[in-house]
Amino acid sequence: MKEQDNEQRKKGGRKPKLSPSTHRHVFRLNDEENAKLLSLYETSGMHNKAKFIISLLLEREIKVVKIDMQAMEYHTQLTKFYTIFRSVGVNYNQIVKILYRNFSEKKAAAYLFRLERQTIEMAALCNKIIELTKLFESQYLNKE
Repeated sequence: MKEQDNEQRKKGGRKPKLSPSTHRHVFRLNDEENAKLLSLYETSGMHNKAKFIISLLLEREIKVVKIDMQAMEYHTQLTKFYTIFRSVGVNYNQIVKILYRNFSEKKAAAYLFRLERQTIEMAALCNKIIELTKLFESQYLNKE
C-alpha cells in the first residue's frame, strides 16, 4: 500500500525542461580575443553571455545598435539651422510689407535690392549646406 501511495504522490520542485542543455563545451581565449568578445557582448545588449556566445556560434542574427553622437550632434545643429531659416522667411515677408507701407516706392525698391542680394547669398549657403549634408551621409552614415 505504501508503494501505491508513493506512485500517486506528485513530485515536488521545478518542472523539468523539454530540451535541457546537457552538453558542455569549453574554449580558451587570449587577452586580445577576450577583449574583442567582451566588447561585442556589451554592444549586443544581451543580458546572458552564454546565450550571446551560442547565437554567435550558431550564426543567429544579432542586432547591434550603435549611436553615433557626432551624427546626432550634426542632426541637432542642422535642425536648429532649419528653424533659423524658417524664422528668416517669416521676417522676410514682414520686412517687405513694412518697406512698402512706410517708405516711398523708390526707397523701398533700393532696400529690397539689398535684401535680394542677401537672400541670394543665403540661398547659396543653403545649397552648400545641402551638399555638405549629402557628403556627410555618404561618408559617415551607413545605410544598410
